[in-house]
Amino acid sequence: MADDMNTPYERQVLRKLKNATLIEGGLIIILLCVVIGMAIALTNKKEETVPAVLEVTEPVQTAPTEAATEHRDSIFLIQDGTNGEIYLPVIPNVPLCKLDYENIVSRNGMLYYLENQEITSKIGIDISSHQGIIDWETVHDAGVDFALIRAAYRGYGSGELLEDERFHENIQGALDAGLDVGVYCFSQALTVEEAREEAELTLSMIGNYEITYPVIFDWEFVSANEARTGNISVTALTDCTVAFCEAVKAEGYIPMVYQNKHTSLFKLDLSRVADYDFWLAEYNEKAGYYYNYDIWQYTDSGSLPGITGKVDLNICFKDYHAEE
Repeated sequence: MADDMNTPYERQVLRKLKNATLIEGGLIIILLCVVIGMAIALTNKKEETVPAVLEVTEPVQTAPTEAATEHRDSIFLIQDGTNGEIYLPVIPNVPLCKLDYENIVSRNGMLYYLENQEITSKIGIDISSHQGIIDWETVHDAGVDFALIRAAYRGYGSGELLEDERFHENIQGALDAGLDVGVYCFSQALTVEEAREEAELTLSMIGNYEITYPVIFDWEFVSANEARTGNISVTALTDCTVAFCEAVKAEGYIPMVYQNKHTSLFKLDLSRVADYDFWLAEYNEKAGYYYNYDIWQYTDSGSLPGITGKVDLNICFKDYHAEE
């Protein structure tokens, strides 16, 4: 009825609009069908690949636990000041620490190790010319059993090897006061030749003294920009350590390696130095070192009668007199 009221031109336009509407509607219906079909296909695919119930036959462990390290598994945990917790692989054939930290007690600022309620450890200090004049009798009376005395040192910038200015005074004073003594060389060796040179100088300085404690290779990183040792490789440092210790061993003395926890774990091949006694530097209430050590330097800020200023304090777990 409405078409009869329009002109022929208007009726033609209306027919075109109706046809266009029908076409658009058809396209929309087709697109909806396609979308619905794709959704159904994806749903079916998920149902085919994902089971309705996920069965877990055993717990999944994404990282080692501290409990695992207590059983001496293939990894152990350390605390790192930069990265927090770090897990390291256990090195085969390197002796593990057997100390029971519950047996370590503190009295008057010094640490003692007890076995069956008896003290089995020794108290020690390590010193150099930096401590100045030392009253060794007073040090002995304060309860110190042994002293590790610097014999020589190499400059970290110049590379020059020198005797400690107070070595002979210190070692004679310690011996006269009744202390046992060992000696160390502060090394900055880069090569086997330099390490042997350090050992030869140290050995030449101790021949007239009774050395009952080890002769020690003390290699340390120096943070100064001019330090010549900053980029030493693991192989080079280990080669130097072995060269020094073998030279000491050949002369009948007990060789020892001094290191802090991180340098020993990250810059030494411990499998090559496992046969040498180890002196650990770690300034904590309890050492967290995984492997065996014989002496522990537990503070660099101790105080003792007879010494002006701060001094390193040590506890020794090994009876070196028994090895004489």
